[in-house]
Order: sequence, then C-alpha cells, then structure tokens
Amino acid sequence: IAKRLPKVVVDRAEFELEILDSKGYNEYFLIVWDFIDFARKRDIAVGPGRGSAAGSIVAYALRITDIDPLQFGLIFERFLNPERESPPDIDTDFSDKRRDEVIRYCAERYGSESVSQIATFSRMGAKQVVRDVARVMGMPASEGNRIAKLIPNELNIKLGKALQDAAELEAVRHEDPQHEKLFEIALAIEGTIRQTSVHAAGIVIGPESLINLCPLMKTNNGESCTQYEHKHLEDLGLVKMDFLGLKTLSVIEDTVKAIQDSGREFDMAEIPLDDPKAYALLQKGRTNGIFQLESAGMKDLIKKLHPETFYDVIPLVALYRPGPLQSGMVDKFIARKHGREMTVYDHPDLEELLSETYGTILYQEQVMQIASKIAGYSLGEADMLRRAMGKKKVEEMQKQ
Repeated sequence: IAKRLPKVVVDRAEFELEILDSKGYNEYFLIVWDFIDFARKRDIAVGPGRGSAAGSIVAYALRITDIDPLQFGLIFERFLNPERESPPDIDTDFSDKRRDEVIRYCAERYGSESVSQIATFSRMGAKQVVRDVARVMGMPASEGNRIAKLIPNELNIKLGKALQDAAELEAVRHEDPQHEKLFEIALAIEGTIRQTSVHAAGIVIGPESLINLCPLMKTNNGESCTQYEHKHLEDLGLVKMDFLGLKTLSVIEDTVKAIQDSGREFDMAEIPLDDPKAYALLQKGRTNGIFQLESAGMKDLIKKLHPETFYDVIPLVALYRPGPLQSGMVDKFIARKHGREMTVYDHPDLEELLSETYGTILYQEQVMQIASKIAGYSLGEADMLRRAMGKKKVEEMQKQ
C-alpha cells in the first residue's frame, strides 16, 4: 500500500505511528476506532472530527475523523506533542438520541466494571460564596444578592481582588459586624467544592476494574461514576474519552433516513463542497438549523464575508469569537478579502503562511508555523508556545 501512496502521506503516517507507539497510545486509538466503527455499522450519526485530533493522519486512515490533515494544513503536534507529556484527547460527536447506545456498547465490550462516567466539581466563586454564606447566616436573600451584585463582572474574579477593586463593596464589608463576619467566612471557604455532578461527555475506560484504580460512586440514575475529576484520572494513567451528543447530528440522521426511505439512494459523503446553490443560501444568511452558523451575529458576519468556497466557510467560525470581534480583525479580514484594503505582511516569510487569511493570524496552527519558520522552533516547542499564549501564561511566554 505504501508504494501506491505519495511519499508525504507515508512519511507523515510513519512519523505519527512512531510517536503513538513510543508513548503507548496504540491501544487508545484502537479503542476509539472500535466504538466509532460500532456506531457507523449501526447507522448512528458520527461527526467528521472535532478539535486537534483532526490533525492526525492515522485518525483519518482509521476513519476516527473524516478530515484529511494534509489537505487542510493541520498539525499533528498540536494534537499529540512528542516533547510534552500530555495524553491525546479525541472528542467524538454522536447523534444525541443514540449516544447512550455507544456507551452501552463500550460497557459490554470492555466490561461494565471497567467503564465509568466522570465526576466534575463546581466550586464556590466570589458571588456564589457571598450569597451562600449570607443565606446560612440567616440574612434575607435580597441582602445577599445586593452584596453579590457589587462584585465586578470579571471572569473568575477572586473575592479579595473584588474588595480591592470595588470601593463600595469594601465599604459594605465594614457596615456592621455581621457583614464583617460574612466576608471573613466567605474569604475562608471561597474556591471549595459546592456540588458534585457528572461530566457532560466524559467517559473513562480502564485496563481493569476501575474500583482497583480510583474511588467510584453511583449517580442518581444508578450508573457508575468516578469520584476523581479527569485531570486526576490522567495522573493515574487513565484517559478520558469524550462522547458528545449533538442534536444537529440527530437532525442529519433523521433527514438521511427520510431520503433513503423515499426510495432514493443517498450518501452524505458524496455531497460536493462546491455547490453554488448552497453558497447562494449562505450568502443570504439563510442558515437556520446549521451548526454554529445560525446565530444573528453569525448571520450578519456571513453576509459581510460573502463566502464563495469552502475555504471561505472555515474562517467564519474562527472569526466569530470575542478576540477577533473586539480587536478589529474581522473588519480587516473582510476588507482585504473584498479588495478594499491591501494585504500587508509584517515579514516576507509570512506570506506563505498567512496568504489564505489575508495577512492576519487567525488559526493556532499559524502561530505554530510562524514560531517554527521565523524562530526555528520545532513544532513541539511551537505547540508549547501556543499553549502558553492561549492560557495567557505571561512568565512562560517571556521564557520563550
């Protein structure tokens, strides 16, 4: 088979297989292939691929994903970095009506004692802890809400920082001894676990009975669930599998069945990506029911961008995020696409990497490619830089 494939395909596959083998993830890939193969054979709708796993040509060859990473310039090191100890993470979308069938299959195939859902813990944030402590102290709910509303609406803000930033909140703290006691207790228990729930998509499949590896509990439905969150399961060498249920896939599944039941032959894989009628509908913003493209803001962006090819659709989802929308990148991208503004590159070597996005850095893969080409990073090192940038780790970025 290798002799019939282009050298670039063989080289990429051999590179990936060597890393998967050295890190001990061959079995993981085969398990994922197994439950996806089960779903396909039973006509359960499966998504084409989500997240960084689409960067693996091995996943594509196994039909874990339906996306050719070479065609779309996707990078394997973003999925599994050979220079960093982190497990692979393959998220799989299934029809939300039939997701449970796949989970039941895994329990039957690998043993119910080896398959479990995963716990997730909700911790008390600044506003929640103020409301909870106020309630326990017997204060009216309206008073707890009044104080909580004085906390700035900043993501993940700590109560201590809120007291520093909001003078009115600090003043309320010292209004009377009861308020001082409230803040004393709230500051002490902020961040502690408030409630336990089940991860919306996470499943763990162990090499043996999970009771030998981690503590378990029963959910309200009587199903097995770990008492550890996924990050602690990873410390034990267990890998989380994500089984996501998508209503969109159920709609597609029902539509395909209705067409086939009418006596017509139909295969989703044969739908062309260059159908002019489809793009005519897109350009008019007629996207109700289309996954990620149906919000009012997205429809407005689609009309402005005026997608004409599949390669115009790809940046739509990347552009419709807070960063690009607030930075002015969206307006610049659209102006350059329609020739109203000249595309400029900060360095001649960037043209090859940024031409498809009109000189803007839109994708995380582009960050990695720039670090590799301009700074001489390996793609593994570039992935660590990408992670530091994504998580805003200033110290790590300065080290780089």
